[in-house]
Formats: sequence, structure tokens, C-alpha cells
Amino acid sequence: MRVEEKQRRATLRHYRVRKKVHGTPERPRMSVCFTNKHIYVQFIDDERGVTLAATSTRDKELPERGKVKANVAGAVIIGKRAAEVALKAGITKVVFDRGSNKYHGKVKALADAAREAGLKF
Repeated sequence: MRVEEKQRRATLRHYRVRKKVHGTPERPRMSVCFTNKHIYVQFIDDERGVTLAATSTRDKELPERGKVKANVAGAVIIGKRAAEVALKAGITKVVFDRGSNKYHGKVKALADAAREAGLKF
């Protein structure tokens, strides 16, 4: 499959997900972004357009900061960390936004780890 076709399909998937997913102050959107090196998670209130809490593999307070990569093991660590940050900010329920990623592998591992750590979605 050509690169342009993969990008087009990812964009369509992203639009399809964002059409249905909307964050509120009571139940913010948990947005997940994967790059080749890092994983980013944000908790977003779409009504006000603000980020309530965030974490990533680049977070200075992450104990294993230099060792966490953008793989399944790193996704589990960041999922647990994201749940800690959210609970500290008073967020218990979220709407999961996987972006243009398919729900398997890293995305599923991150979501399962966040659920186990106390987030409800």
C-alpha cells in the first residue's frame, strides 16, 4: 500500500472517530497520540477548548523517562501514568479518543492499563 493511501485512510479514520467523540468538563476526551519515538496523552474539555491534564513519554516527572519508548511496554507505563495524572486532577470518567489509530496493539495496551489504574471509559 502506498504512503499516500495510508495517510488518506488514517485521516478518514480520524474524522470518523472525532465525529462521535466529544469531551465535556464532567467527562473529558482522553486523546492519544503516537509518534515513532513518543506517546502523548491529553485530557481535553472540548466545550471550553482547554487541556485539563496531560502526560507523555517526555514528561520530566516520569521515573523511567529515558527508557520508555513508543511500543506496547511503553504504552502500558504511559496508560498507568495517565490515569494517575487524571485522578490527581479530579478526572475519573473519560471518553477515549484513539485518533487515527486502530484499536489494537499499543492503543489497546494503553487503554487497558488506564482502566486498570482507575479510569472509567
